[in-house]
Amino acid sequence: MKTKVINKSERTRQFIIEKTAPIFNTKGYAGTSLSDITAATGLTKGSVYGNFKNKDEVAVSVFKFNLNKLLLLIGNEQSQKKTFKEKLLCFPELYLNFLGEKFPVGGCPIMNTAIEADDTHPQLKEIAKKAILSWNENLIYLINKGKEQNEFKATTIADEKALMIIALIEGTVMLTKLTGNTNHLKTLMDSLKLQIEEF
Repeated sequence: MKTKVINKSERTRQFIIEKTAPIFNTKGYAGTSLSDITAATGLTKGSVYGNFKNKDEVAVSVFKFNLNKLLLLIGNEQSQKKTFKEKLLCFPELYLNFLGEKFPVGGCPIMNTAIEADDTHPQLKEIAKKAILSWNENLIYLINKGKEQNEFKATTIADEKALMIIALIEGTVMLTKLTGNTNHLKTLMDSLKLQIEEF
């Protein structure tokens, strides 16, 4: 089996993405300057723009990097669970520590990007939207599979419950970051766990 050879340009692009991912996810697109990027990477402006067309392209690549890190975290946790209910409960359990070291630095990249890119960055808005829709589809799948296995009631409406989970998680993340009060986080994630148990 051949090992994929990564050329210097690809290595540099990946280096820039990895070094700036925490900055974009913490300070946001508008708040991250070119000087932030050059300071984090140690590269010149010319080196950065020799590998990316502009800041927009860096931001999109960084969002995909942070999203992939989040999806890998969720996937790894769910792979250790046996039932669909347990897989669903991974979400409130993981988001209890969305500011911890396992998560991308800066918290949930979906919420961070969705809020900022709403009207200011159409391309980022579109990929954040796709991430939310994909998450919603995954939740619907887990709930429906749980219904098939009699883990959830037959009357549980998967579409409604999926949206409720996303809204509660992202609303909790926003509230916690805004107020700095982690008590909200525990209270609301515990509430979400109880609601999932009632499905």
